[in-house]
Amino acid sequence: MLLSSVAAVEREPAWLVEEASLLEAAQRGEPRAVGRVLSTVEDDRAGGSALLAELFRSGGGGYVIGITGPPGAGKSTLTDQLIRQARAEGLRVGVVAVDPTSPFSGGALLGDRVRMQDHAGDPGVYIRSVASRGHLGGLAAAVPKLLTALDGLGFSVLAVETVGVGQAEIEIVEQADTTVVVVNPGWGDSIQAAKAGLLEIADVLVVNKADRPGLEATVADLNGMLDLASHLGWRPPVLATVAIEGRNLDELWNAIAAHRSWLEETGELQRRRNHRLGRQLSQAVADIFRRRSGATAGTPRYDLALAEVTARRIDPWTGARRMLDTETEHL
Repeated sequence: MLLSSVAAVEREPAWLVEEASLLEAAQRGEPRAVGRVLSTVEDDRAGGSALLAELFRSGGGGYVIGITGPPGAGKSTLTDQLIRQARAEGLRVGVVAVDPTSPFSGGALLGDRVRMQDHAGDPGVYIRSVASRGHLGGLAAAVPKLLTALDGLGFSVLAVETVGVGQAEIEIVEQADTTVVVVNPGWGDSIQAAKAGLLEIADVLVVNKADRPGLEATVADLNGMLDLASHLGWRPPVLATVAIEGRNLDELWNAIAAHRSWLEETGELQRRRNHRLGRQLSQAVADIFRRRSGATAGTPRYDLALAEVTARRIDPWTGARRMLDTETEHL
């Protein structure tokens, strides 16, 4: 059970009593409880590290679907329809929607949550909007933690929808098992598509709003580019959908299932997940060092290094290494 391991790590009776009921409620899908768990993990609140550690150990069964593409392609509507497909099979769905950062509050604009509000009363669905906060790659820095938490809480389908910034969205491939790239009829030409880099990361290609002019040309263009690319056993299918009407969404759901089967049969799924965990470990180390080095600003050690750098006796990189070497002595 979750709580036995948490107890072994924290050994804080008051905290455990509160978190015991919180986790039980979150596992039942109560929205407020799930939200509190995610906030505790995301903001690294008291007990957050132990909670995240146990959720990580309890997870591993969730399948991550990334939905990316240019702004206005209909990613949110498509995600909404995928939720319906998953719920029709009785699967619990957790969604992390990365919204643009509000210029006023610094928080998410919550556009995706508004568009998916029809699922608000379903305990089998939880939608979390997070602000990109300027993080490159279209994904908020907290996304890996949120996915880990939702996975550990028993959500078997995990969807990540990116903010829609174009070229930088290739980072999603580091978080998803299956990446769905969404475009519209008449979207750019072959050179623009190549620049965006989206075709390179696609496991499934979707031409959404297929009732618009230019569908045939766009599908032919995408297939032509795929014909020129090298594929290691999996050729991304090109599908046409009208998400707002739910048209051909069963075909998309089946394509995702087929890709998952291929990943499992070839061992590629485990390879991708191992690579992802390695990246997350490296990022976690970098984040810890970044926080610690930032905390040293204004201290005697920092001031000494700064004096050496400004006097040009050492370069900034040597100064940084010396400070971090000192920090590692306390790890």
